[in-house]
Amino acid sequence: MTTMLELKYVSAGYNGLKALFGVSIQVKAGEAVAVVGPNGAGKTTLLRVISRLVAATEGSLVMQGRSYEDLPAHEVLALGIAHVPEGRRLFPKLTVLENLRLGAYIPSARAQYEDRLAFVYSLFPRLHDRASQLTGTMSGGEQQMCAIGRALMSKPKLLLLDEPSAGLAPVMVQSMFEMIRQIRDAGFTVLIVEQNIQQVLKLVDRAYLLEAGQIRRSGAAAEMLQSNDIRQAYLGVS
Repeated sequence: MTTMLELKYVSAGYNGLKALFGVSIQVKAGEAVAVVGPNGAGKTTLLRVISRLVAATEGSLVMQGRSYEDLPAHEVLALGIAHVPEGRRLFPKLTVLENLRLGAYIPSARAQYEDRLAFVYSLFPRLHDRASQLTGTMSGGEQQMCAIGRALMSKPKLLLLDEPSAGLAPVMVQSMFEMIRQIRDAGFTVLIVEQNIQQVLKLVDRAYLLEAGQIRRSGAAAEMLQSNDIRQAYLGVS
C-alpha cells in the first residue's frame, strides 16, 4: 500500500502552550487508522494540524508525497483531505441539502455534484428523507450523518473524523460505527479520533495511543485491543 499521509516529528499548540510533542504517524491508502487516548491528550489538536486549522511549530506534513505544512487551511480540501470536526459544525439554519451542497464547493467536486449527492444518499438514506429539513432541528445522530455526508461530497482521499460517536445515544453509537465501516468498505482512507476505544479498535486496521501529546504505543488494532495496559487504563478490564 502506498502512503497517503505522513507526519514526522510534529509539534503544535495554542497560545504558547504545547499540545503535541514530536508526533509521527503514517496512514496508508485504503487503511482505517485510529488515534485513541484520554481527554486532553492532543487528539483533536492532531486532526486540526493535519487540516491546517492549527499550524505545526515543528515537523513536516506530507500528503501523497507533497509537503503541505505551509499550505493555507482553505486549500487543504483540494489536496483531498476532508475534516469532520468534533461537534459537527453544521449550519443549523440551512437545510440538509444546503449543508451538503457546501461540501462540494471545490471545482472538482462541483463537476460531480449529482453523483456525489447520490452516493451520500445511498450511504445515508435518512438524509434524502430529510433533505429540506433545517439541520438544527435534527437529532444528534442525523446531524452527524449530515456532517460526514458533507465531507464526502468532495470525494476526499482522506477522511478525518473527530469523535464521531460523541454525544450520541447508545443505540445510535453502534449505527454510527456501522456507517463508518460502510465508508471504509467503499474504499475511503479514514483517520479517526475516538474516545470509544473498544468500538473503534474493532473497526480500524491500526491504531496509535496518544497520551500527553506524545505517541506512547502503536500497532495493529487487534493487538492494541488485547494489550493489558490499554485494557486496564481505558477499558476498565484486566
